[in-house]
Amino acid sequence: MATKTASPEKQLKRYEESIAQDGLRLTRQRKHVYGALLQQQDHPTAMEVFLRARPEMESLSLATVYNVLETLAERGLVRKVHLDSGSTRYCANNAKHGHFTCTGCGAVMDVPLLPGAELEKLHHLPRGYTVTQQEVSLHGLCATCRKNHH
Repeated sequence: MATKTASPEKQLKRYEESIAQDGLRLTRQRKHVYGALLQQQDHPTAMEVFLRARPEMESLSLATVYNVLETLAERGLVRKVHLDSGSTRYCANNAKHGHFTCTGCGAVMDVPLLPGAELEKLHHLPRGYTVTQQEVSLHGLCATCRKNHH
C-alpha cells in the first residue's frame, strides 16, 4: 500500500515557489538534483542521488548534491530518514507516513499511517513535554524476501 504524494511536477513547482520566497534561483543543478530524487520513491542516500544525476550533468559535484538536499530538507520539501547506523536517506513523500525497512534486501518503503492516528497518545510523556516530530520505523521482511526465506 503506497502513500499518496504529489506528482513530481507539483513537487517541483512547490520547490520553485519555496526558494523564490528566499530570493534564491532555481538553478539547473538544483532542479536536476531534485528531479533525480523524484525519479523513484526509494529513499536514496545523497550518494545514490549523485550517481543518478551525474550521467546527465557531468559537472555536478557530490558537495552540490548534499547542499541541494539540505536546502530541500530545510524547506520541508523532503524528509531526512535516519535508519539505524546507515547513511541518511531522503524521502520526497510529504504525506504523513512511516517507513518499513526490509532486513533481507535493505529496501525502504513508505507505510501510510491510519487517518486520525495519534501516535503521541501511545506514549506516556512526562508532564509538560510536547512531541514536535515523530518517526515510525518498522523492520521486517518484504514479501519477496519472506517468500525466499522459507
